[in-house]
Amino acid sequence: MPARTGKEYLAGLRDSRTVWYAGERVADVTAHPALKHGAESIARLYDLQHQPDLKDLMTLPSPTTGERVGMSFIMPRTIDDLVKRRQMMKVWADATCGMMGRTPDFLNVSIMGFAAHRDFFAQCQPQFGDNIWRYYEYIREHDLCLTHTLVPPQIDRSKAASQQADPYLVLGVVRETSDGVIVRGARMLATLAPYADELAVYPSTFRGFQGDEQRYAMMFAIPIATPGLTFICREGFDLNRPEWDHPLGSRFDEMDCVAIFDNVLVPWERVFLYNNVELYNRTFAATKHLSYVGHQVAVKNIAKTEFVLGVACLLAETIGIKEFLHVQEKLGELITYLETIKACVRAAEVDAQPNAMGVLELAQDPLHTVRLMYPSWYPRMIEILHILGAGGFMLTPSKRDLDSPVGSLIEKYYQGANATGADRVKLFKLAWDLAGDAIGSRQVLYERFFSGDPVRNMALRYVSYDKTAAMERVKAWLQQY
Repeated sequence: MPARTGKEYLAGLRDSRTVWYAGERVADVTAHPALKHGAESIARLYDLQHQPDLKDLMTLPSPTTGERVGMSFIMPRTIDDLVKRRQMMKVWADATCGMMGRTPDFLNVSIMGFAAHRDFFAQCQPQFGDNIWRYYEYIREHDLCLTHTLVPPQIDRSKAASQQADPYLVLGVVRETSDGVIVRGARMLATLAPYADELAVYPSTFRGFQGDEQRYAMMFAIPIATPGLTFICREGFDLNRPEWDHPLGSRFDEMDCVAIFDNVLVPWERVFLYNNVELYNRTFAATKHLSYVGHQVAVKNIAKTEFVLGVACLLAETIGIKEFLHVQEKLGELITYLETIKACVRAAEVDAQPNAMGVLELAQDPLHTVRLMYPSWYPRMIEILHILGAGGFMLTPSKRDLDSPVGSLIEKYYQGANATGADRVKLFKLAWDLAGDAIGSRQVLYERFFSGDPVRNMALRYVSYDKTAAMERVKAWLQQY
């Protein structure tokens, strides 16, 4: 199957998956009032692949079939390939205002990166290297949408996985069979799970296992509709409220879930790592994972920052504060964040180096900068919106009010410096969804912890960074006097 349309994508979600929302099993995620709009938003991304003026930007010929497949699956060999992929990812990120961090390109790039290091997985067992390669080709040729889980459930973080009250609170292997491994337990955080075709179970980026915890050291991928696999959703942000009043929450709730495995069979051909704690704990570093997914994340951050900047500048113009020095200083701060991220992306592309398979890997240092700084930058960006909008956020009426007998009063008393009352209210509704409502609060939490514990990540950056040249330079200078 070549690159899918939105209609084909939605049809693929109508299966036997077990998704629970608000105490009920969801019969059809494409029709459920709290979930359907998120599915439709992803479907619109797939439709962009078939827009005539975007076809060459969004797709490329498959190296095995010649049919058009998604550009995010490209295995880059040149810097031009990286630029093409970035441009494709930017189209999708712009389409969601940067509000959906787990659009399909995120894990498309991730799986491609693992496939580009198939020899690493072959160290565990020779067939595992073949498995990850075949899986990459499978999702590329079928244009599948993936979610993933990274960490054990948040039960008692003071204890190791094997020391929990139940050894299978954390996802682990129960037994082997000739067909595969049987697994039981839970994993979080399966963002986008109701809208995905497949679930990939990854090693944690920051919580490894101990030497005697082999049962937990695994990496695999299975269909969302696999028997025994259950997803429990948090409360949604799309509460069937008018999209005029909640333009982001009614479109871009990508949903977060806990994945629960009840004696789930994982076929051997879908296993990529197994029973090897040492390799499991090294997976992300050894495969230079950030060189792949960091590209998509940074491009999403560009789109998101541009959107926040646009909202902030329109707010300032609408209420006549753009000439105030302290306002200009804050808007300049947003611009600086944006341009720093853009510069890091270009530096990462230009300094990319080929791996042993000839696949270009982006320079990690610039991507680390984005990864480590955005968790503090994004909350600050939203704080700036709070400061600019101030009490105006607390006084914004609804579309129903505009259409009611008091609509004329709203037009008069809610107008802006250069906007009608209706236009000002509409802008403030968008800004409030971004900065104050449930989806906006989730965005701040998401960006703060998307890459794990920001304190630990920054400390690890210090530990892993080569500081020798900097220190030797100072030592040499000290010898001059």
